[in-house]
Amino acid sequence: MNIAVFCSGKGTNLQAIINAVKSKKINAGIKLIIADKGNALSLKRAEKVGIKAMFIDPKRFKSKELFDKEAIKYLKKEKVELVVLAGFMRILSPYFIKKYKNRILNVHPALLPSFKGSRAIKDALDNGAKVTGVTVHFVSEEVDSGPIILQEAVKVLNRESYASLEKKIHKVEHRLYPLAIKLFCEGRLKVSGRKVIYERKQ
Repeated sequence: MNIAVFCSGKGTNLQAIINAVKSKKINAGIKLIIADKGNALSLKRAEKVGIKAMFIDPKRFKSKELFDKEAIKYLKKEKVELVVLAGFMRILSPYFIKKYKNRILNVHPALLPSFKGSRAIKDALDNGAKVTGVTVHFVSEEVDSGPIILQEAVKVLNRESYASLEKKIHKVEHRLYPLAIKLFCEGRLKVSGRKVIYERKQ
């Protein structure tokens, strides 16, 4: 299966996915990495291992949909079957999501539907949550609301700092996200309404 990974920043989840593909834990190939920031470290990670990567500058486009159409041109060229968002900070347009319905994955640093949005770790701390975690889900038109594939809880300790909680959450993300991608690539995820049903391995 051909995968494209969309990134905006450091690319630590990207690196976890690269490692899982390289070690044959995921039966797929990363055909393309797209970044919306020219200084994204993810581009350097891709270059280091010889994966095709590109920066698409959002400033070139008048709308979100036009940016997405440009990205789709390259996805089609590389025959991409699965789109993986790894720290990608842009919200995809309805046009993109319809084109790749149930073929876009995202990882979120909270137990959805709690603490949606880009401040999930801070929101968990500010609200005194005793438990937060990680969610891998399909992307839908409503932000952080698609069918949930995998979740894992992370305890929030007394006097937990943002840095320490973030570190614990990232550790779970780097394990859980490749697992979800593996299940998808093996054809074991079936979406039924709001639920994701696991099929046994053939």
